[in-house]
Amino acid sequence: MSLDLKITNGTIIDGTGASGYVGDVGIKDGKIVSVGEVDGDAVREIDATGLVISPGFVDIHTHYDAQVIWDRMLSISPWHGVTTAVIGNCGFGVAPTRPEHRTSIMRTLEKVEGMSYDALAEGLGSDWPFESFPEYMDAIEARGTAINLAVFAGHTPIRTYVMGPDAVERTANDAEVASMADIVREAMEAGAIGFSTSQATTHHGYGGKPVPSRLADMIEMDRLVAAARLGGAKIVQATVGPTLFHDQLALLSQKHDIPVTWTALLSGMSGPGSHRRHQETTRKLREDGVKIHPQVACRPINFDFEFNEPFPFEMRPLFKQIMEADREGRKTIYRDPEFRNQFREDTAADARNAVAGWIDRCVISMAPGNPEWEEQPLREIAEGQGKDPIDFVLDLSLETDFVARFRFPIVNYDEEEVAELLQDDNLILGLSDAGAHASQLCDACYSTHLLGYWVREKNTLKLEQAIHMLTQKPAELFGITDRGLLAEGALADVVIFDPATISAGKLERVYDLPTGADRLISPASGMKTVIVNGQVLLEENQASIPKAAALPGKLLRNGAAA
Repeated sequence: MSLDLKITNGTIIDGTGASGYVGDVGIKDGKIVSVGEVDGDAVREIDATGLVISPGFVDIHTHYDAQVIWDRMLSISPWHGVTTAVIGNCGFGVAPTRPEHRTSIMRTLEKVEGMSYDALAEGLGSDWPFESFPEYMDAIEARGTAINLAVFAGHTPIRTYVMGPDAVERTANDAEVASMADIVREAMEAGAIGFSTSQATTHHGYGGKPVPSRLADMIEMDRLVAAARLGGAKIVQATVGPTLFHDQLALLSQKHDIPVTWTALLSGMSGPGSHRRHQETTRKLREDGVKIHPQVACRPINFDFEFNEPFPFEMRPLFKQIMEADREGRKTIYRDPEFRNQFREDTAADARNAVAGWIDRCVISMAPGNPEWEEQPLREIAEGQGKDPIDFVLDLSLETDFVARFRFPIVNYDEEEVAELLQDDNLILGLSDAGAHASQLCDACYSTHLLGYWVREKNTLKLEQAIHMLTQKPAELFGITDRGLLAEGALADVVIFDPATISAGKLERVYDLPTGADRLISPASGMKTVIVNGQVLLEENQASIPKAAALPGKLLRNGAAA
């Protein structure tokens, strides 16, 4: 048999967690037809001597819902070996959306997911190519994508579609819940992988109001999960809050016999060591047969921000007035000595909240007129100017008309605690947030960071274990079939990388979104070849497919390509 592609002499790590071995991989018609010893000729042969051959990575937590309409390459995920991504997380998305609700949906994404409204409006256009969820799925499929996509049906657009402006004001009545349930079931029948929602207290939409899903009571949640299961959902994803956590998620999972994955179990989320009680609760639930799977992250959760949109602080009651004010109103509040004193007290090192002591973890990421301050510790620069750090940061923000930017990790920066989470098999690796918070963070590079930092540098994980976490484990949990493994008959999503150099590069700010909006990116090192459905997509980070050619990614309806 003549092969389309033959990869030779590489270390095969098949995704199962089994030890690697040197061998070949044969590919034909988009599938893996032989692994190990591969005989016969091929149209193209790739020598992988000294390199690792692995299944393509599966990123279960992205927000490319809008970006996919204008960026079919879904950058930057493929750069880092991701060949399958799941969009529609946290209850967010762009479908279904009535024309009259487009502005509110984009404003919600702007606030809660840090997306540029102007970029969204330009990228999606004045006449969106969809209204219903099935039309959205068809639009993605018709355009084509570089990598494979699975799609959650998000609670917020569904609730907005049914309730309009009331979605952010009140609970739903029986008729409205029934309409939402019909839409959820329709979405599953159109190929959604599952249903997603959020009750996170940090999820505020336009005007400081809670996002629509936060107004849902457990009756609504239960009926929508039931509708999703009836329509064939593989999984439910939830961003947790006080009214939707272990007990409620366990009840939904057991009642409807469906896996639930929640976002996110992070180091420091409620103070030092707080992750351990959530690990223990999860362990007991799993022992009792509950299909519950908290998501963890392998990178510190950094936010790069400016004080006109002070996302890291919006969870604090003190900043409610900031969220409700316009730009000039925010400036007035920031000048107020009383506000500054309250800000100092609320975020002092001994405060009991996620932003406590932020000053000592913060660097200045953009300082117009003072480039020598950039990437330097905030406290050090402030004290060098003879100023209190809070006064300095607010003065600099006002003097630069909110152009000055700052960056600090909110949670997940204690490496010993993160290591404990990464080594817990009850948890699932996720939370890249690719496509969201584009100007504030970039964790779409989580896969190469895991392999370069936690495997090679820290020796926290074995290479085979880390690849299993990136491939078979998420694919199986999400019901994504025939992917995540190097095995005969599996679909040929494959990455070839150098284990000695694989890593995520330093963050760079670029201005390549619609209207020239900015985003942070991270180049990959050591990623040699990315193959999607048997086609070479990238080599040394360069596209290998002619611009006019069809892209190799597939829309995974109910977890499988048509």
